[in-house]
Amino acid sequence: MNWTKEEIRQIALRQSAADHGCSPEDFEASEHRFFPAGIRGNARVYLTEPAILDVTTYGPNAVVTCDPALTDGVRELLERDPEFWQLFAPEGTHDLDALLAPFGAGLSFAVSSFLPDPEEIGRFSGTSPFRMRILGPEDFAYLYRPEWSDALCEKRRELDRIGAGAYDGDVLVGLAGASQDCPDMMQIGVNVLPAYRGLGIGAALTNRLAREILDSGQVPFYSAVWANVRSVGNAVRAGFRPAWASLSAVRIPERKEQTGKKEEY
Repeated sequence: MNWTKEEIRQIALRQSAADHGCSPEDFEASEHRFFPAGIRGNARVYLTEPAILDVTTYGPNAVVTCDPALTDGVRELLERDPEFWQLFAPEGTHDLDALLAPFGAGLSFAVSSFLPDPEEIGRFSGTSPFRMRILGPEDFAYLYRPEWSDALCEKRRELDRIGAGAYDGDVLVGLAGASQDCPDMMQIGVNVLPAYRGLGIGAALTNRLAREILDSGQVPFYSAVWANVRSVGNAVRAGFRPAWASLSAVRIPERKEQTGKKEEY
């Protein structure tokens, strides 16, 4: 299936709108948009509870879903600086945590997310020095082990749809997996065994899996903590480009990992 960058972006915008309970156009407005927290139909599967705060930006503005009691405080923090993305920087996150503390909440995670650039995906010239093959759910049964915990999610096995493995002989040395986190998009995570890192295996697997997903009519996405330079580099080498950034807060006793993937290659 042939894709354009705009087609891919629109699917991502629709999914973010489902997550926030808004419209895709809200992410392209000139002003910040605020919406009450709630459980959304068709939201990403791991968004099972209303987040006390979720802030997402695709660039032009910030879209905020939050407890109504937080709206005025978050608005003030966003509007104090024309460069509103400073809210994602240390000073901004410190101030957000201070705002959240009286509510018994704190920031839970902040990630950058990437979408495939069809031209870059097709232009990818990297190769794995090891044989690669596409895997399906029937191949995953014995792979739910710590070394593959970013490619596959044991707690949500039913969502793991497709993978790409790299083999040194009969030994699996790298694995990229994709989970059906939402109706039209799959999240890619990747692991490469420590002794095999630095050989381009991660990028080759990520690119190969992205091609398979795009050919199936779905859109892959890739998320990483912004300071995980190796993971961000892997995304870029594989043909992905920055698309949106988000940060979220939860009640502190409930603080837990929500993305389910931390790429290692």
